[in-house]
Amino acid sequence: MSSWQTIQATVLNEFSDLIEVEYTTRVSVRLLLAAILGGLLGYERETHGKAAGLRTHMLVAIGSALFVLVPELSGAEHDAMSRVIQGVIAGIGFLGAGTILKGHRETEVQGLTTAAGIWLTAAIGITVGLGQEATAVLGTLLALFVLNFVPHVIDRLQARKNPPP
Repeated sequence: MSSWQTIQATVLNEFSDLIEVEYTTRVSVRLLLAAILGGLLGYERETHGKAAGLRTHMLVAIGSALFVLVPELSGAEHDAMSRVIQGVIAGIGFLGAGTILKGHRETEVQGLTTAAGIWLTAAIGITVGLGQEATAVLGTLLALFVLNFVPHVIDRLQARKNPPP
């Protein structure tokens, strides 16, 4: 075998993880769904003028899905998957912490909801990566409900508590 044939065989072997149709379909569906669900949350944040928007949430969801998808499909045991998930959660904590800003006054803190949203997006990505697609969709819908409708409920409750003079 010539050097070029060896190189060609080696390169083809390096890309051999997506040869089986079932495996390729499973990986594609999970990563695409993670991107879509993360995108929904990111779009909601972006339309409200938040720094972590569409692209950030999509990347967090895809990355989280990849971190658990590859070991899970490679046959990792439960204890190994637990360590992977713990690592993703800890890493996302640092990313979320970067979105939190403390103002000059003690009570002036911004970015907590964005940080929580990034954390939740990672959880949704992990859920999709583990093949729990319906649970991830439900979690996304619940998150969108919290982000869009709960503020209106809070406003109404505060208006009742403090009626205009």
